[in-house]
Parts: sequence; structure tokens; C-alpha cells
Amino acid sequence: MEQELRLSSWLPTTKKECKIRGWDELDVILFSGDAYVDHPSFGPAVIGRLLESYGLRVAIVPQPSVTDNLQDFEKLGKPRLFFGVTSGVMDSMVSNYTASKRKRDKDAYTPNGDKGLRPDYATTVYSKILKEKFPDTPILIGGIEASLRRVTHYDYWSDELKPSILAESGADILVYGMGEQPLKEIVTLMQKGVPFSSLRTIKQTAYLQPKSEAIQKNKNWVDKRLSSHEDCLADKKTFAANFKIVEQESNKTYGGRILQDIGDEVLVINPPYPTMLEKEIDASFDLPYTRLPHPKYNKRGPIPAFEMIKFSINTHRGCFGGCSFCTISAHQGKFIASRSKESILKEVDQVANMPDFKGYLSDIGGPSANMYQMKGKVQEICDKCVAPSCINPVICSNLDTSHAPMTDLYQAVDKHPKIKKSFIGSGIRYDMLVPDFNKNADPKELEAYTEEVITNHVSGRLKVAPEHTSDKVLRLMRKPSFSNFHDFKKIFDKINLRKKLNLQLIPYFISSHPQSDIEDMANMAAETKDMGFQLEQVQGFTPTPMTVATVIYYSGYHPYTLEKMDTPKTAQEKEEQHRFFFWYKKENQAWIRKSLTKIGRQDLLNKLLPKGGNGYKKDFKAKNTFDDTVDVPKGIINQKSKPTRGKRNQDGFVSVLDKDRATREDKFSERKRKPKRRKR
Repeated sequence: MEQELRLSSWLPTTKKECKIRGWDELDVILFSGDAYVDHPSFGPAVIGRLLESYGLRVAIVPQPSVTDNLQDFEKLGKPRLFFGVTSGVMDSMVSNYTASKRKRDKDAYTPNGDKGLRPDYATTVYSKILKEKFPDTPILIGGIEASLRRVTHYDYWSDELKPSILAESGADILVYGMGEQPLKEIVTLMQKGVPFSSLRTIKQTAYLQPKSEAIQKNKNWVDKRLSSHEDCLADKKTFAANFKIVEQESNKTYGGRILQDIGDEVLVINPPYPTMLEKEIDASFDLPYTRLPHPKYNKRGPIPAFEMIKFSINTHRGCFGGCSFCTISAHQGKFIASRSKESILKEVDQVANMPDFKGYLSDIGGPSANMYQMKGKVQEICDKCVAPSCINPVICSNLDTSHAPMTDLYQAVDKHPKIKKSFIGSGIRYDMLVPDFNKNADPKELEAYTEEVITNHVSGRLKVAPEHTSDKVLRLMRKPSFSNFHDFKKIFDKINLRKKLNLQLIPYFISSHPQSDIEDMANMAAETKDMGFQLEQVQGFTPTPMTVATVIYYSGYHPYTLEKMDTPKTAQEKEEQHRFFFWYKKENQAWIRKSLTKIGRQDLLNKLLPKGGNGYKKDFKAKNTFDDTVDVPKGIINQKSKPTRGKRNQDGFVSVLDKDRATREDKFSERKRKPKRRKR
């Protein structure tokens, strides 16, 4: 009985578990490429719990086998309403392959990190199997893989321009973005008897219909027609021009309906819902999650992605940065949906009372940690905005960038009697903490937030992402000038010195991004060396669907200006950019001397590899992170301990999408790191 009660706390995954609940028939069956973790950070669990809250009988089939007799697809039978299909939390191709298209050694969303349980293009594979076995049962697809592939897109791994995933998968409807709002309407209508085939005017959904049929009218929507998929195949510039429409309409408060011809069919993408209200996002996080993996995995080893977020708190969704290489705004939207302080503190209490909680929260944040509670001062201005970013090239004057709510939240969390320390593991937009850049905010509030984070919420290394040093590349990335990083470093160093914290500031950079060339990378190496950094890891640009940078990578044109642009594509070009990050390695130095001499940049060569030296160990003494920017009071300098350098194994390409993975590896390596005795 104890086992049955324990099993019944999770959504059922087998016939036996359905019988424990007394169910003979299911309303919805979900198929996911991830292992089933019943936690609000895992999309399949969120959707399952949401549907359950509407009174539906929901089961989930995690990581169904596609290499045997396909019994996993039939074991629960046919649902009354529909099948729901997702690749999981990540695009299956990003999960399965590195930026250099090598198979990954681990799958973070599988017990023990085992690989091979998620097929390539999982959403399409699962949908095709279900459609073949249950041709009359509707299939709804969602999650990031479906969301980012909802329109004609470039697929880096096959090096092909692919049509909407609806055309390849055979699914009946696609939910893009966050699924709570459209799913609520879908379920409400179906429970009233509306057939699935008639669900044609639900926001944030997409579907295919024959060209011969009239498109259902909606007087509140303006139709935006894209060039057809066939026209995109014939002309790369045409494909690039499409993306501007897709990005702008997806990020509007009230977007238009997008239409695109694909062969004999028309793709219809309905406009998105307005951003979730506080009560709506609170309701999603307040669902009865167990916050644990399903018991079926107890003997199969830990699930790495779960271990990473087990004791973390998500405060909001969305990101208004609009970085040209990032997919967050394409999936979660550019407007921030923030939870209430009460909802967050309620979850903190739940985590604090977990049996194995030791008092440390690994993260309080979101896509960008310091965007919580930020929104337009005048909503009507936001409603008319078409800009993909609220902070590029400058911060919008209508954006409320106060950091006071976050400072207050962090302090409230730390007052919990069972919290020893809470960390900010999510990325922080350092530029928004620089008063000269963030002119909207009160400088005292920015100072208070920065000091709160650096003093109380950093485990030893504060990681931020300037991404590049070249102005032309940063403009394309929709990132601010690198001068803002210099300014932030001064702020960091002053607090670090005054508080005697001995923290390290770790900048992340991207190589092989569109517009980046060898000279840009050499400049980056020289400037960061001059600042006292020995870079440890390079993130190789990965062209994922639904980003400006990916469109440029494939087409050679900027989608907004249709200006021609170059991108490093070959393995040799990528390797050359990569080498400059590791100028201090002896094996790279002869090549660097030759390359910089060839392009006439003796000045950069003298900075990186001065004559008579052999690189970092002999010639280059890294400056203390505050020596070059702070006037050190007498008597303090001898009290400072020398910063330790962490040893890392990653010197190869790492996907931009792997930042969290790299952060996780850093945390584990810091825990395991032992001091080494110096040789005399």
C-alpha cells in the first residue's frame, strides 16, 4: 500500500499506475524525450499537472523506445482527447550533439546521464509513430523543439532548410511558447464538445490546412504573409527577409497572424497571447509537484539536469535582451512574466523542508536573473512596440529597470530559518548594473543590488557574458559595448576589495559568431589579457532555429537590413578563432605569430606574445582582479591572499546553449578541488 500511495503521487507512466488511480481510460497521454521529473522546471511535468488541474486523466510516457517493437506507444492505449508530444526541455539535436556536430557523451535529462534514449528530431519521430498507429487520434506538439521549428527554418545538423515541423511530423496542431494559456482554451473548448479539427482561432497555436480551404476569419487579427517555403528554398535572401516578420510578430503584445504556403497547404500561425499575469504564472508554479524524479529511476542513477536544479527557484520567465544568438525570447517571449513574492517564498519553504536539503539554494533566478518584476512603465507604449530588444542599442526609456524588488526578495529568502545561503546561478546582465548604461535606474538601487549579489550570493566565481569585445560583432549580437564590462569590473573589484571576498570574475565569450574574424579574436585575446584574464573556455556559436544569427549563418544576409554578412563556417575557420582564446598554450603560439604577422598586426602580437617570451607561464602575470582599477589603501595590499585558479578540462568548443552545463561543471569541480602544494 505504501508503494501504491507513493506511486500515485506522480502522474502515471504505466497501466499499473493508472489502475492504482482507478482509471480505465485516459483523456491525454503525453510523450516526452526526457525522463519524467515532476518539477516546475521540466515542461512535460508542468503540462501534465496543468491538464490534471482541469480534471483530466493524464499519463506520461517518458523516453519511449523507438528501436524495438514500439510497444511503448501502445501500452496505454488510445486517449479520449489527444496525444501530447514534446522532445523535452531541449531541442533533441542540441541535446544529442555538440556545436561541432559530435555526439554528446551524456544526456543531462536521462538517469545516469545515459545517452541514446532520445532520438534525433524526437518530436517528429514520436508523432509519426503515433499517427501511424492511431491515425484518427489528434496529436498536439509543443515544447522548445516544436516552438522554434514552427516555420521554415535552417537545421544546422542536416545543413538543410526545413519546412514547419507540422509538415514533417504529421501532427494536427502546434502550441508554441509557454503552453498554459493556449492549453486552457483548447481543453475548455474540447470539454464543451468542440471537435479538435475546429480549433482554428486559438492564440499561440499553429496548424496546416489545404490551400483550397478558406482561412477562418478573425476581425481582431491582421494577416502577415511570408514568402512560401519553396521560395525560401530557391533564394536565401527571401528566407532571410521572412525572419524579420516572424520575430517582430512573435514579440508584439498583439501580434498578427502569420501565413505561409508549403506545397499544397497553408501554414497558419495564430498570434501569441499577451504575457501571463502574476496570478497565472503563480498558479502554474503552485501545482502539486512532487519535485522529484519518478520512483522508476531510483536504481538507475541520478538525472544530472535534476541534480542541478533540485534546490533552485525560478522567479520569472521571458527575456527582453533579444540577443541575436539566443532562442529565449522566441520561446518564452521578450516580456517578463514574474511570480509574486509570496509564491516564491512558498516554494522556498517547500524546498527548505525537503529531507535532503542542507541549507543551500543553488539558484534564485530565470533566463536572466536580474529581470524580475521589470516591465514597461506605460503599457500602451509596449503594446505598440516592434523592437526585438528593450535594452539594445540603449535601454528603452519606458522600461522600469529597478533592481529593488530583487534585492528585497533575496533578503527575504535568506531570512528563512533553514536557508544558510542562496546563490544566483542564473546569468546576470552585468550591463544593467552599470549606471552609465542603465540610466533608468536609481544608481543607489543598482549599487545595493550589486553589493547584495557579490557579497551574499556568489560561491567564488561570478560569471557574466560580455560575449565579445568587437563593436561590430556586439552590435550584431544586440549586446552593449565592451566598455560596459570594463565599468562593471571596476564596480566588482571595489566591492571585492572592500569586503575582502577574494572572488573571481569570469567572463564568457563566443567564437565563430557571424561577423567575427581573426582580427576580432586577436583583439579579444589581447584586451582580455591586458585586463588580467586567462580565458579557460570558448563557447562555439551553434546555429539553432529561430535566431537572427542562424539566419545570417545560413543565408549570408541580415534579416532586417538584407546586408550581406560573413560567418566562419569551416572547421578550419572555427579552429583558428578558437586558438586565440588559448594564446598562452605553446602549441598555438607559432600559428598566432604567423597569422598576426600575415595581417600586419605586430601590435597585437607584441601584446599577446612579447619577444623573448614563451607565453603565459613565463611572461604573463595575471593581474589581481582589482589591482588595475582600484587605489589600494596602505596596509591592505599585504593582507590580500592570492586568488586560486581552477583547473578545467574543457578547452574545446562548447555550445552557447551549454552555459548552464558549463556552470554546473564549475560548481562540481569547485567542490571537488583540493589545494595543490607548490613545487619549490
